[in-house]
Amino acid sequence: MNKQLRNYLQKSLVTLDLIVLNVVFLFTRFILESRVEGADFRSYFGFWLALNAFWIVISLVFRTYSDNSITNFEYFTKRTSQVFLLWIIATLCYLFFSRQFEVSRIFILLTIIFFGVGLFINRFLYLGLNNYFKNRNHLFNKVIIIGYNETAKKLESYFEEDGFNTHLLGFIEDEKNIHELTHHPILADIEHTIQTAIDLDAQEIYSTITPEQNNFIYTLMNRAETECIRFKVVPDLSIFINKPVIINYIRELPILSLRSEPLDDVGNRVKKRALDVVVSTLVIIFILSWLVPIISLLIYLESKGPIFFSQLRSGKNNKTFYCYKFRSMKVNKESDSKQATRDDARVTRIGRFLRKSSLDEFPQFVNVFKGEMSLVGPRPHMVKHTSDYSKIVDQYMIRQFLKPGITGWAQINGYRGEITDDEQIINRVNEDLWYLENWNIWLDIRILFLTVYKVFKDDKAF
Repeated sequence: MNKQLRNYLQKSLVTLDLIVLNVVFLFTRFILESRVEGADFRSYFGFWLALNAFWIVISLVFRTYSDNSITNFEYFTKRTSQVFLLWIIATLCYLFFSRQFEVSRIFILLTIIFFGVGLFINRFLYLGLNNYFKNRNHLFNKVIIIGYNETAKKLESYFEEDGFNTHLLGFIEDEKNIHELTHHPILADIEHTIQTAIDLDAQEIYSTITPEQNNFIYTLMNRAETECIRFKVVPDLSIFINKPVIINYIRELPILSLRSEPLDDVGNRVKKRALDVVVSTLVIIFILSWLVPIISLLIYLESKGPIFFSQLRSGKNNKTFYCYKFRSMKVNKESDSKQATRDDARVTRIGRFLRKSSLDEFPQFVNVFKGEMSLVGPRPHMVKHTSDYSKIVDQYMIRQFLKPGITGWAQINGYRGEITDDEQIINRVNEDLWYLENWNIWLDIRILFLTVYKVFKDDKAF
């Protein structure tokens, strides 16, 4: 999909949903005027703010209007339903905890129902808009691909997956080079490219054959521009490196990287660190200040030894640091080499509760405050395990590009606790690498929310 068109569509959908929400609020207030007349203005104003804030925040966290969501009507509708349900829960929690007794219960009920109906109508308007664009030929870019090779086939699949305003006419290739059935027709040989593009009214030509492979491409470039046809070259980078790569530029010089790293950007690192400092400070002041004395007493009464357990673990760039936890085991000599297992005899009774509830991890907010860890990132492993696992998974050490986290993308996807086979650590590393390549601040917030949810739901911790 054209980026500009996608941006317009995203902004339109967000704006339309917010307009519906606010129109619903005003309409409900109008039809229930007799019930709300004389009520405290601040209560209804606070309710109005909460409705808008919750919808915006939850939609951002769960990426309701993301590129992947809006290009698929079924997925977009499903995601909207999920966010709507969470919005209702957040709204009811706000009313309960803020004790907004001034707000009419019928007003609340009708606002929720009418907004749900409005979202339903909006989604069908979106479906109609989507079909409108797809049926307007003048909005499409008609394109032709020169060459039929692996690069051309990938480009074809990308156009099919994300071809909101792109219509692939076919390929330019010599028939003798085709040895399989193609999804799109072979239009002509390379010598007749420009005439074919003119006859079919194509606006763009994508060449998967580079000028270095065929000098005639230079001629086609010049002729295409004289006919007002855009000409683009899609180089096959496997000639240089046999892996997917990311292309960046330092002025006019192309730089090939093996992967995207959003946290390589200073601005993104500042955002992530700001979130870490704010949350860890709040937890230390408002939770650890009273939690530490209580848990310390319980640990001391059951088992002799230190209250806190500090262990050398692998951090960012494989630099070691001491990771803090509440001690959940009896003092033993295997703590730096043997991971905890289910029904581990070393775990104390209070320790079993701490591990089950994840309370044993809370001292790591001090690690976060100190900058040794982040709220979200790959879980830090013992130094010995880092050495062991790096021999099993080739890309294991790439996860060390990031600060380790209290929680992570792997953990909320079910990869936590004891590692009993190679497949588990391979899958865990794959999830960590996905996080490294796809980080954004809203992903961190989403992971934090899901972590809290899974702490109450899961029974896999031990």
